[in-house]
Amino acid sequence: MTAAFAFDLLLCGLIVLVALGAAIARDHFVAIILFVVYGLFVAIAWVRLDATDVALTEAAIGAGLSGLLLISAAARRPRRETATDAAAHRVRASFSAIARLVVCAAGAAALLAVVATLPERTSGLRPLVERNLAASGVANPVTAVLLNFRGYDTLLESIVLLVSLVGIWSLTPDRLWGEAPGARQHARPDGVLANFGRALPSLGLLIGAYLLWAGADAPGGAFQAATVLAAVWLLVAMAGLTEPPPQSCRRLRLLLILGPGFFLSVASVGAFAGTFLGYSAGLAKPAIVAIEALLTLSIAATLAGAILGPPRRPS
Repeated sequence: MTAAFAFDLLLCGLIVLVALGAAIARDHFVAIILFVVYGLFVAIAWVRLDATDVALTEAAIGAGLSGLLLISAAARRPRRETATDAAAHRVRASFSAIARLVVCAAGAAALLAVVATLPERTSGLRPLVERNLAASGVANPVTAVLLNFRGYDTLLESIVLLVSLVGIWSLTPDRLWGEAPGARQHARPDGVLANFGRALPSLGLLIGAYLLWAGADAPGGAFQAATVLAAVWLLVAMAGLTEPPPQSCRRLRLLLILGPGFFLSVASVGAFAGTFLGYSAGLAKPAIVAIEALLTLSIAATLAGAILGPPRRPS
């Protein structure tokens, strides 16, 4: 047994154990932490499978921002409960854990059945992508698929993200509509959080810019870069160094629709030329880079807005 094979076995075992722990945990906070750990382990597994783009997305979205959303939701749950309510909650949690285990076991069995029926060896769509990669305008096959060969999938994903933020904002009480999203932050001007808020943004912006630029030829892209930029902006806001723009801010709304709107405009131009989301050979790379750059800004603003949630002010 080689060291690499032993590592893969250990990783698979850890993924299963953490997934079970997240499914049966009674405490919501423990379940969320296990979910984040599960996402990080899955990201490592994608790296082992040479799917670096998927690993970056899983670590950033699946473990990072999804974990923040779950923690934010758990923090809004009422904390005071009577002894009777606590007992009823434990009973419900037990039944819920059993139901989750049954659903997970059924899903795992279905996946195993599907995998068992797959051919022993298949090339899939890889040869087709490789043959047409030169005409896509980019050297990264993942970017070629997401922004060229199946660009409408990415277009719809960006629109779905925007619609989800609209749904979150729709929960805003009427008296608070138009104010800054999230709760007011109170951080010590000379505290650790404030110092991190001053020191880390420049590094985060550099990493985000690199992920965006590298996405055309190497692992990276708009979603990964946008996650980094959203995290940087949230850190600055949490440190109290800036106030989030209010929902009524026209520039914020324009930023939110900038990426999907430009993407849809490019798709419409291609439709008039004969192919929806089609690019001419000479303009393919500039168009894809421009789409990714504007999508990065819009997705970063959307993700940050989703994490902050609707405006909340103490009563």
